[in-house]
Amino acid sequence: MTDVDALDFAIVVYREDDRWEAEMLPVGLTADLHGLIHALRQQPSMGATIGLVAVGDDFFVALRVFGERVDVFLSDITASWDWPLAQQVLEYLDVPVPEEEELDMVLPAGDLSIFSDLGLDEMELGALSGDLELLPDEVLSSIAARLGFSQPFERAVDSAIG
Repeated sequence: MTDVDALDFAIVVYREDDRWEAEMLPVGLTADLHGLIHALRQQPSMGATIGLVAVGDDFFVALRVFGERVDVFLSDITASWDWPLAQQVLEYLDVPVPEEEELDMVLPAGDLSIFSDLGLDEMELGALSGDLELLPDEVLSSIAARLGFSQPFERAVDSAIG
């Protein structure tokens, strides 16, 4: 059973003919890091392929795949207690799952500079991911706008929610 209010989605973003494109990936990939990486590698792109995943109102994951290189960012390590994808990201990054007493702290993990060459620096990504007033899909929408692919991103999200 899925919760309609909690929006889970995975989107692949890539460059084609010098413009950004975005497409929805199967929702099952919101719980499968290796499946996500595989799907991103399958997407032909002029450069790196970006994956953006929102899981309910809990956390998001950003990935950037270029050949064999995979950069990953997780917005909140405490999500690893409840969500398989967050736990897989921490395992992939070789970051320990936080102890129970650390669960009141929202801390990101992974590559804060994942989008710095595209104009979103570490400080801004950290601030966005730590803003508890924003839901994961809203943070990803802000990231998409900042990186210049807001319209394709929003079209892909709209196609997912009907």
